[in-house]
This record gives sequence, C-alpha cells and structure tokens, in this order.
Amino acid sequence: MRTPLTSLAGLDLLSSAVIVLDADGSIIFANAAAENLLDSSFKSLTHQKLADLFLNGEELLAVFHQAVQHQFADKRQDLALERAGREPLHVHSIVTALDNPDTPVLIELRENVQQLKLDREERMLDQSKANKELIRNLAHEIKNPLGGIRGAAQLLEMELPERQLKELREYTQVIIKEADRLQTLVDRLLAPHRLPHIVGDVNIHEVCERVLRLIFAEFPHGLNIKRDYDLSIPEFRGDKEQLIQVVLNIAHNAAQALVDRIRAGDAELTFKTRVLRQITLAKVRYRLALDLHIIDNGPGIPSEIRNRIFYPLVSGRDGGNGLGLTLAQTFVQQHMGVIECESRPGFTDFRILIPLP
Repeated sequence: MRTPLTSLAGLDLLSSAVIVLDADGSIIFANAAAENLLDSSFKSLTHQKLADLFLNGEELLAVFHQAVQHQFADKRQDLALERAGREPLHVHSIVTALDNPDTPVLIELRENVQQLKLDREERMLDQSKANKELIRNLAHEIKNPLGGIRGAAQLLEMELPERQLKELREYTQVIIKEADRLQTLVDRLLAPHRLPHIVGDVNIHEVCERVLRLIFAEFPHGLNIKRDYDLSIPEFRGDKEQLIQVVLNIAHNAAQALVDRIRAGDAELTFKTRVLRQITLAKVRYRLALDLHIIDNGPGIPSEIRNRIFYPLVSGRDGGNGLGLTLAQTFVQQHMGVIECESRPGFTDFRILIPLP
C-alpha cells in the first residue's frame, strides 16, 4: 500500500518520475510515474539504495553526494542507466538539493524519447546496410551456379533414352523449374540495387489513391478503408513508382493479415497523412517531413519476429517470401526517410517519414 509523505503526495500528479532520498541515499518516496518508469512498486523501491537500482548507478550517486554537500541548487544531465536483463533507460535527470535534512535530495527522471528514437534509427540504418551487403553477396553466390545447374539439366534431358524420356523427364523438369524459381528470387533480391532512381514531383495522395484502387480490386468486400488526409501537404521530389511500391507492399501485407476480419466484415485499413515540423531523421534535422500512417486492426505482428520484420526473408505469413518490407525500407531510405512500426493485437501502424521541401 502506498503511504507517501503528506508533503510529497502532490508529486503523484506529475508525469515525470520523481524520487526523494534521505541522507544515506535510500529512497523514501517514489511517485507513480517513477513506479512505471522503473517497473517496480512503491513498496519494493522504498528503502532501496539509489546506487542499487542501476548497474552504472555510481554516476548518479556521485551527483547525489554533491547535492547533499550543497555544491549546487540543481544539476541536469542526460544519462543511460543500465539495468540487469533489461534495455538501458535513456533519461534526462534533474538532481535538486533540498533544504530539509531528512529529505535532502530530489531526483527527477524524464525518459529521453528523442535519444531512443535516434538510437533505433541508427540501428535500423546499420541493419539495412548489413542486409544490402549480405543480399548482394548471397545473390551473386547463388546466381552464378544456377545457370550451370539449369543448363546441365537441359543437356541431361536431351540425352535421355527415348523409352525412358517420359518417366525421367519429370525429374529434369523439377530441377529446371526450381532453378527458375531461385533465379526469380535472386532477381527480386537484387532489384532494389539495380533499378534507377527516377526523380519527379510526387503527390503523396495520388500515390495512396493508386494503391487503394489496387487493394479495392483484390478485396472488394468486407474491407473498410478510411482516408484521413492532410491536403496541405506539398508535392516533393521523389521516385513515384518506388513510393507506390512501398505503400502497396505495406498495405497489401495489412490486407492479407485482415483476412479473418474481412470474412467477419469488420476489417479496417486507414491511410493517414500529416506534416511534422522540426524533425530529425537519420541524424539530419529537417524543417518539414511527411508523416504517413498505414493502420490496420488485424491480429498484429507476431512478437517473435516483431524486431526482425525488415530483415530479408523474414515473414509472418505462410507463403510469404519476406522481401516486401525489406524492399519498402530500401526505397524509403533512398528518399532520406525512415519506416517505423508499432504493433499489438488489434492495432498495427506502419509510419513512413520522408523529408519535405
């Protein structure tokens, strides 16, 4: 049961995490936001030492001692607080020296969302570069012997005895067809790196409407498509065909994930466009950016592949080849943008961010 000090009870109304320490560095109060941020109850936090909360708590502890000695009124810094078995907490900390000997220090922690976003984008870029290099090398290693395998199978078929031709031709045809299938897969893997980047004026709503017509044609019944457009979004320079492919790949995946809801008649696919101002994408600051959301109310992306959906050949659907999102990510990055994804049962949101003029 929470039993906060009466004078500190109002801190529960704050959205930022607040911890109050005694002179020994033990926690005597933590507000509700601190419980959420640290994923611990008030009871378990109380009387713990500040330094014991984090693997690298010595930096925060050093500032605590400075505050106790009244070396400053308050001190602000960005920290990455490491926790056993969990992701680090990127926070902006404000350590304040109080005039109360029983509660000499108050620490406020605000999660640094921007830093988390930058780290995530940097990981995605590194992953994408590694994927491209892997794909190129793998595709070329596969492609070179494929022609030889197919040619050898054709020559073997020509040498088959007439009396056994019909019986044995089945096996040579299997080899030829599988070689052709692999050749098609390799060509699709290499396609994003071969196609020229054709730049022209792009209206993102024309792109969305083109995709919607294609989705309507394949799913004419049971799929409710919603448009939530900001018509003030300006045209920008880009490759229209690539962007159509990006939106189509994501929307088509969403529609296929909605098959059960389409049968039930309550499937929803939403296209939403907005303009963002003063945004950082891949460590570059832009004045304006397109913010395109493709949202569905399907079952969500399986948790076991949620962090790998942009990897090549990773698919959550039977029969999927796992190339659609990899291709989409490549094309968006060629437009200096990023793709983000949030998914849970009943809600999946793919967000495309591209700089605007």
